[in-house]
Amino acid sequence: MSDSSDWRIMNQEKYLKHNLLYRCNYSAYSQEWEHDHCEFCFETFSNNDQIGYCTEDKYYWICEKCFGDFKDMFNWSVG
Repeated sequence: MSDSSDWRIMNQEKYLKHNLLYRCNYSAYSQEWEHDHCEFCFETFSNNDQIGYCTEDKYYWICEKCFGDFKDMFNWSVG
């Protein structure tokens, strides 16, 4: 479990706290996008074989490590 002094915390609570997330293979938000980044550690998502957690609209992505580190702090549920 991480705390609020973790270097990866940068006001994500404003848009990710209490969210329903989905564990799925990466897919770009739009055809114009080549990749995305984890909202916490900036790991690159660019391959459809990569698995992570995303918001329903697939706009925000969280890598598996950061999901594990912050799931309790951000009170996420998985759909």
